[in-house]
Amino acid sequence: MRRSSEYTYTPAWWVPGAHLQTLWGKLVRRPPRVVTRIERWATPDGDEIELRRLDAPADGATAPRLLLLHGLEGTIDSVYLLGTLAEARARGWAADVLIFRTCNGEMNRARRLYHSGETTDLDFLVRRLVEANPAQPIVAAGFSLGGNVLLKWLGEQGAGAPPQLRGAAAVSVPYDLERGSRHIERGFARVYGRHFLRTLRAKARAKLRAYPDLFDPAALERARSVFEFDDAVTAPVHGFEDAHDYYSRSSSITFLGRIRRPTLLLSARDDPFLPPEVLDEVATKARRNSCLDLEFHQRGGHVGFVAGQNPLRPLYYAEWRVADFLAGLVSPSVASAT
Repeated sequence: MRRSSEYTYTPAWWVPGAHLQTLWGKLVRRPPRVVTRIERWATPDGDEIELRRLDAPADGATAPRLLLLHGLEGTIDSVYLLGTLAEARARGWAADVLIFRTCNGEMNRARRLYHSGETTDLDFLVRRLVEANPAQPIVAAGFSLGGNVLLKWLGEQGAGAPPQLRGAAAVSVPYDLERGSRHIERGFARVYGRHFLRTLRAKARAKLRAYPDLFDPAALERARSVFEFDDAVTAPVHGFEDAHDYYSRSSSITFLGRIRRPTLLLSARDDPFLPPEVLDEVATKARRNSCLDLEFHQRGGHVGFVAGQNPLRPLYYAEWRVADFLAGLVSPSVASAT
């Protein structure tokens, strides 16, 4: 494990508390405008994935390419994605956002959805990018659920990850999915769980109209938490015995030791989506892997990390830090010093 001790994060005094840090982007922030183009790629299972692509301003064949993965029920309008895309644009990089199936506003065709441990679409995307341009360096970043998917895939690949992939960054990852799912059933955090459950339930109902035998509709209607939804829908749809099995086999905490690319782990101990003791366990595992660069701050919320002294000029530390870390892997001489 390497520790990014030279980097400090000071929360904005005008965004106090973990929940306001977490909700600031959705409720208050005006994200930068980044124009992307849509591509849809057919997948081996007869479905398709959607990419939102940012072309490099100069020679796209040699510019680094940033691959981004969003969080649970995220979209291309998620402010942290747009902020990170703006960081890539400022550095002259190309970038691709993998939109998880159903997160583009349309129901996918296959007898499946997406979930926190589903890595086949990411693997398909990386392999195709490498095949299309073997000389182009690739870096990747995942936020929340997307960070869990990214870390799990990196662990699955180990030393066999494509050499074009120079490294990765993962922000506010729910490393232990079961404990994270249980955690958002408590206190104010239940607001987040109810929000996710509402949109997930609507998608599951739509999927049932296409495949009435996919799962038990009564179990879906009984679900009152994300855990119960995963037990009723996610697990049976994707071949798991139950929610416990799904969480056990999909949690990235069990894959950290196998990662063989430089990877930044950025989280806050007051993240309302995860018990802080999980981060202690992640730190213990990270000490045994020199590829992991640990940066855990006391405050910052979940994909928050709002900073700056002037409320009229907020700084979004996580997006800058991710881009700065990855820049050091693909073009050390131009990594930001700010």
